[in-house]
Amino acid sequence: MALQQQGRLREAEKIYTRVLKALPDQFDALNLLGTIKAQRGQAGEAYRLITAALKVNPRAPDAWVNLGIVLHALKRDQEALESFDKALELKPGDADALHQRANALLTLGRTQDALFAVDQVLALIPRHPQARLNRGLALAALGRDEEALAEFDGALALFPGNPAAHYNRGISLFTVGRYEDAVAAYDGALAIAPDHVKAWNNRGLALQALNRHDEALASYSRALEIRKDYADAHFNQALALLTTGDFRRGFEKYEWRWRRTGMPAHGRSYGRPLWLGEYPLQRHTILLHAEQGLGDTIQFARYVPLLARTGAKVVLEVQPQLAALLGQIEGAAGVVARGEPLPPFDVHCPLGSLPLALKTEPATIPAEGSYLKADDARIAKWRARIEALERPRVALAWAGSAQHINDRNRSIALSRLAPLWSAASPRFIGIQRELRGEDAELLARGPRVMQIGAELDDFADTAAVIALVDLVVSVDTSVAHLAGAMGRPVWILLPFSPDWRWTLAGESSPWYPTARLFRQPAVGDWDSVIERVRRELDRFAREVRTIPNGE
Repeated sequence: MALQQQGRLREAEKIYTRVLKALPDQFDALNLLGTIKAQRGQAGEAYRLITAALKVNPRAPDAWVNLGIVLHALKRDQEALESFDKALELKPGDADALHQRANALLTLGRTQDALFAVDQVLALIPRHPQARLNRGLALAALGRDEEALAEFDGALALFPGNPAAHYNRGISLFTVGRYEDAVAAYDGALAIAPDHVKAWNNRGLALQALNRHDEALASYSRALEIRKDYADAHFNQALALLTTGDFRRGFEKYEWRWRRTGMPAHGRSYGRPLWLGEYPLQRHTILLHAEQGLGDTIQFARYVPLLARTGAKVVLEVQPQLAALLGQIEGAAGVVARGEPLPPFDVHCPLGSLPLALKTEPATIPAEGSYLKADDARIAKWRARIEALERPRVALAWAGSAQHINDRNRSIALSRLAPLWSAASPRFIGIQRELRGEDAELLARGPRVMQIGAELDDFADTAAVIALVDLVVSVDTSVAHLAGAMGRPVWILLPFSPDWRWTLAGESSPWYPTARLFRQPAVGDWDSVIERVRRELDRFAREVRTIPNGE
């Protein structure tokens, strides 16, 4: 035991083994040798030894704690939780058992229960640095990142050399938009643990958020030197390469998206070969299937006519909201909504892999003209209502999906758009389908905005409204893609660090010739963007009012 406490594990292991040769049921030797095996990463052998110890003495709380730690290492956290609960039955209020129980609860996603367990530990040992760290983790998981930052700072005050505290502090700083501070926090973790692969990856994300893409690429490269198959770093590297216009390497790396954190271990099986451009498709039927957001589906649907012209029979599987709209796209032999039975096909390709399969470069993006249009019957449905409004008529979308990973940066609170409701401004038509917070109240008080988002059945309805207005103003969401795909004038409001498809500079888009890009000059600066849009809308309104109605 003395050797083990000194960290001389190999020597201690030899003595425990000799004891067990003489006394195979010696409880302490079984239990403590099990902890050594766990320390050395031999969780299976540790489990065997500690369960044997508990058969000898099932009322030893420390052994139940040790078994729970091993089960946690084996990713059997529900069983681990049961072991810690057994330890607490035998020794109520044990700080170690409570602390380890909190670890298991965090892993199981029972965050509120974990927070309660951590608070029990801190009531017993207020200066417990790991419990302070776990409290920060629980608060961050609950979306209380400012409180989490205070806990991470407290953990670092108790244990400045803890890389996990620096790393998780960086995550919370990133979440609240303090990207420079996040880089510094990751650097703090890496100064202590230079091979902390997740810190290198997340450091790259923070650098990308600052538009420092060359540095981000270097950070991802360092992560990949440590772990060659680290899918998250490969995928993030792809986004940085695409943003800077390196489509060849970017789209190759983009295929790592299927293996990144959070993706299902076994993707959907289509029972047919994956096609990535290896051979011509004449007389073959290819299934193109949506795999990301609605905007991505609209963007990459441009490749349908291109493939059809090569002699392929093209079938599309898309989100139900897009099925009616995309049913009219040139070159599609059939369009099915996701969840419906698929027709026969020879090969398949995810829509997001088409730029790779067709070797797209910035100069060869298929962007000539419009490739989506509104249905005449849908236009007739909306015509009288829209054309009754004074011109210019501007369709407005100010937020994307709240579940989007970058929603905090790309969506705008409706209240911030108030400068647009000036006397000289156009008549706005709100096509925002989901309202948040005070949106409904603000819209009720805003006479220049006619909100129809809840009345839009699907994107075929949205397309009809877009066809009837003079201009679309949208944040980076599916509405912007739809207007661009229809060849309609669209102004897109972009965060400082834009999505890769909008590149880093300029007002034009290689994907959508009719789009005009309004970029944040600094992180979070929507006010200057909105003021610029207001001035441009005044000019636009004057121009439109000089054109006779219908021209």
